[in-house]
Amino acid sequence: MNGEVHWRDDITSLVFPVRGHGAICAVHRGAFRTLLGAEPSVEDCLGYFRRFEGAFRAAADAKIARKGILSGTSLHLTSRDIARKLLEDAQIASGE
Repeated sequence: MNGEVHWRDDITSLVFPVRGHGAICAVHRGAFRTLLGAEPSVEDCLGYFRRFEGAFRAAADAKIARKGILSGTSLHLTSRDIARKLLEDAQIASGE
């Protein structure tokens, strides 16, 4: 793990800092459950984040822009936020 991304048991979420925003972004275990289609372990959540880190970070940036979230204000991503970016990445990769 790269040290900045970690699991918080108190909110059952993976959290990571949003670069240039001065706050954290949380992704609840329920979002990972939806994305993975099964009840994920903490290790499953961290592994999925590492595999698709770019999409998670892009989803956070997009949500900040879309909702006008002020710098320093923490936010959370839903499975829908992440799936939207994963779909965009897949379409770009396939040339659509």
